[in-house]
Amino acid sequence: MTAKSHNPQKLRKALFPGTFDPFTTGHLDILRRGLELFDGIIVAIGYNPSKTTADDVAARKKAIERILKGDSRIEVTAYTTLTVDEAVRTGASAILRGIRTTADFEYEKSLAEVNRKISGIETVLLVSSPEFSMVSSSLVRELRSFGHDVSEFLPPAD
Repeated sequence: MTAKSHNPQKLRKALFPGTFDPFTTGHLDILRRGLELFDGIIVAIGYNPSKTTADDVAARKKAIERILKGDSRIEVTAYTTLTVDEAVRTGASAILRGIRTTADFEYEKSLAEVNRKISGIETVLLVSSPEFSMVSSSLVRELRSFGHDVSEFLPPAD
């Protein structure tokens, strides 16, 4: 196998997909660590008809843009197609995903294999940092619905 020559002119960007309802400290951790690997990241808010969301896509997009404002390496978008089709459309060289559990790994591994087979796009899986491994959007939504303060699980949006 021969090594590919490094082309500093070619920007490598990743698509970071999710429903992000809400965008948590765990998501932010994966995004920040992903920026160590990629020149740019597209935070892509997907529409999943099998998921019930608390906020509509436009509200989630606006909230994420507030959190991530000022970083030119990050773009926030929304999509309604297959994730791999959105990755191709945006010119992403990879799909970035975070995993918290072995169940997450099994699910993401299957998706990664299919996505690579149908598009040639690789998936990069980052294991969540230990301090964020219990944080999930569904947990935050449930805690919020019972009136609990969830601010420690959400990034500041100042």
